[in-house]
Amino acid sequence: MISTEFVDCVNCKSRNKSVFCTLENPELEALNDAKKCILFKKGEIILHEGSYPRGLYCVSSGKVKVVQLGVDGKEQIVHLAGSADALGFRAIISGDKYSCSAVALEDCSICFIPKEVFFSVVEKNPKVAMQVMHLFSKVLKQAEKQITNIAQRPVKERIAQCLLLLKECYGYEPDKKTLNVTLTREELANLSGTARETAIRLLFDLKEEKIIDLPGKKIAILNEKELIHIANLTD
Repeated sequence: MISTEFVDCVNCKSRNKSVFCTLENPELEALNDAKKCILFKKGEIILHEGSYPRGLYCVSSGKVKVVQLGVDGKEQIVHLAGSADALGFRAIISGDKYSCSAVALEDCSICFIPKEVFFSVVEKNPKVAMQVMHLFSKVLKQAEKQITNIAQRPVKERIAQCLLLLKECYGYEPDKKTLNVTLTREELANLSGTARETAIRLLFDLKEEKIIDLPGKKIAILNEKELIHIANLTD
């Protein structure tokens, strides 16, 4: 974790997607004065499960996994984050400890906003408060869906859904087929709620069926329509 080049909120490329998208320039300049810009290297922990929050972390660039440890010490990926996403907001609002850790999947530029500044912005701007409510709703919906999927859906469906989720979150590389993120097979297994060996076997099954390809550590989707069918998605 080191200081990085300052990211100006007014000119931030992710501004329109962030929880602060409704703020006017003077209010954004106030955020600029209070925040810090931090570079987290791949694998570094951005926030720690079990610690008390000191502020809000906003992803300026890079990719993040939000994880929770089970009773057996196994990591479960509960959420994926990218540019403009906010981390730690639930613990700040509830005044509780972080229920999860956030870990950099690649080098990330993160803006840290002290919680006193965050509360001040929310209190003075009803539109920001509404954005936070929408964020709460979105995260809760994702959590409910993940619980149902792990409990009821076959593993192959869950693997297919995870690949489509990665595509939705991070998109493709310029070739329009390779996922623009690199997860280990263990991380993919944790995301889908299965064993590493099972995830590897199903990935090779999908490759044999020419639905995906596995170039090195990357995953490419060759037949998105069939992957959607396997995922049993209706919308």
